Amino acid sequence: MTDISAQLKRSAETISAIDPAQIQAAADAVSESLRQGGQAIFMGNGGSSADAQHIAAELSGRYMMERPALAGVCLSNIAPVTAIGNDYSYDVVFKRQIEAFCRKGDAVIGLSTSGNSKNVVLALEEAKRRGAVTISFTGDGGVMKDMVDVAVIIPSHETPRIQEGYLCACHIMCDIIERTLFDQ
Repeated sequence: MTDISAQLKRSAETISAIDPAQIQAAADAVSESLRQGGQAIFMGNGGSSADAQHIAAELSGRYMMERPALAGVCLSNIAPVTAIGNDYSYDVVFKRQIEAFCRKGDAVIGLSTSGNSKNVVLALEEAKRRGAVTISFTGDGGVMKDMVDVAVIIPSHETPRIQEGYLCACHIMCDIIERTLFDQ
């Protein structure tokens, strides 16, 4: 039988160990991009794709406060992903969309538990070439944390704990963004 208390404890310990300064830096970067008319572009694979969609929706809809919509978008729509994957390669499903949508000053956010997702890495490299600020939410391994402008590192090697951690960190980021841009 699963020890539920032990899993809750590991999750809480992981979340508590996230560096608040990293979350603040990510929120500041996204806030500045949005303030200047840019957009926050999210991407990830599998569960991270669902988390990317969720956080983009918190911006384009609302997180906690009534406010104007923010340009939060996610690159996980099935038609472009499958078309690009079929016609080119799954490795470039996000890079091709970055080529189409990313502009100088945008914030591009990659979520990857391993920090090594090739399609996310290639997209972040392209975003950087285009003058976007790049942000990653990863576990404590992988190449993404060292290649981006702002890295939020979830101190774990367990996929579920990493996903729980970056969802919590992303929610806090959304709260900071709303209060920064709209709280009087």
